[in-house]
Amino acid sequence: MALFRQLSPGWKAALTAVTVFVSMIISRSYLAETLDLRAWRWLFRLQLTLFVNSLMLIGSLYIWRSTVSNLSHSQAGQSTCFWLWKLTVMVFLALAHSSFFTMFFLVAEEPYLFSMAAYSCLGAYVIMLFFLFILSGLEQAYQLLAWRRGRVVGSLNKSQELALRPALAVVVTTVLSVMGLLNAAQPPAVKTVAVPIHQLPPSMNNLKIALLSDIHLGPTVGRTKMQLFVRMVNALEPDITVIVGDLSDSEASVLRTAVGPLGQLHSRLGTYFVTGNHEYYTSDVTNWFALLESLHVRPLHNENVKISAPGARRGEGKGDDWICLAGVDDIEADILRYSDHGMDLGKALGGCSPDHTTILLAHQPLAAKRALQERPDINLILSGHTHAGQLFPWNVAAYLLNPFFVGLYQVAQATFVYVSPGTAYYGIPMRLGSRAEITELILQRVP
Repeated sequence: MALFRQLSPGWKAALTAVTVFVSMIISRSYLAETLDLRAWRWLFRLQLTLFVNSLMLIGSLYIWRSTVSNLSHSQAGQSTCFWLWKLTVMVFLALAHSSFFTMFFLVAEEPYLFSMAAYSCLGAYVIMLFFLFILSGLEQAYQLLAWRRGRVVGSLNKSQELALRPALAVVVTTVLSVMGLLNAAQPPAVKTVAVPIHQLPPSMNNLKIALLSDIHLGPTVGRTKMQLFVRMVNALEPDITVIVGDLSDSEASVLRTAVGPLGQLHSRLGTYFVTGNHEYYTSDVTNWFALLESLHVRPLHNENVKISAPGARRGEGKGDDWICLAGVDDIEADILRYSDHGMDLGKALGGCSPDHTTILLAHQPLAAKRALQERPDINLILSGHTHAGQLFPWNVAAYLLNPFFVGLYQVAQATFVYVSPGTAYYGIPMRLGSRAEITELILQRVP
């Protein structure tokens, strides 16, 4: 304990984050099967929130030092404006840290204003932290280069130099945040993608699939946006609508009204759903399945349906005139040890013949890669998860961590993967470097 007191605040935050992370591992290993599901849900969310906030505290200390502490010893630090600035930064950081806690108390049919403000501050926090880090790196690189060349680096007046970095950070963060908010607030783009499919039955040529992904109903996405998405999909008059995971961030009972508009979807051959990692974070998948079925949305829980040409009864193949639509559970169900769930490709594709068109719904691109390694005869895999990064600089991380990032990929002559950038956003109501999308996939027969 005495050693802990001697550590700097940054190291204390890092040690706290490690401790919480270890407690999460222990909980998953020894408590997941003994605790009541509701208690486990709260424990998991609390641990995740504390872990994220512990990591954020390191960044908050850096922001505070860069924008407040460095100014406190200058002449500006004695003015009334400085104290107002100090209060502003304090409120900004407090709102950013409170964002994840809104998941416990502020999820309803429509987003609360506080939740929108908190998650907007979280987005600005990410942008500011990244910009300050880049600016500091550039300053250090310039000084090192000048020193190696034997030149004396000129400097501004000390007070001007101390004020320059926070001023630049505020301007850049404000501009990018406003751009991100406006981009995320507009309706998703409708993107039409033609996909050549071998073995597609002639009667199903130009079959139209509407693809939704990563809606993330929760603190900042509610019923109004869901109604918008449903209207846009219905206007496309799709044969099939698929939702490839991360529909929700809270329990079914809390979001029952918000998800209600899904019952108004009109797809001639049905609407289908597979789980994403966030469904398992809610620890309420069974109730979500029941709710979706009541809205005429069929979950594909490591299973498949044979879909006939338009005009035939849904789910019943007629001779060879059908395609196999399969869905797998998200791969994180295994990591979270979610009972009776986990990616089971063999079960999902049971009865799907290589002689027929096979379309697989798999939330994560990593799952798509694994599926193709096991079954290279799959014609088309539909995924989401990446959000196309959603917010810079996460775009770079999402690109590096996923085998497929966004858009259409031709993996082999007769095999394609399409990754949706998401129909809404996760938490932070911003998008930078990406656009929300509803995808209209047109399957075209290749003789």
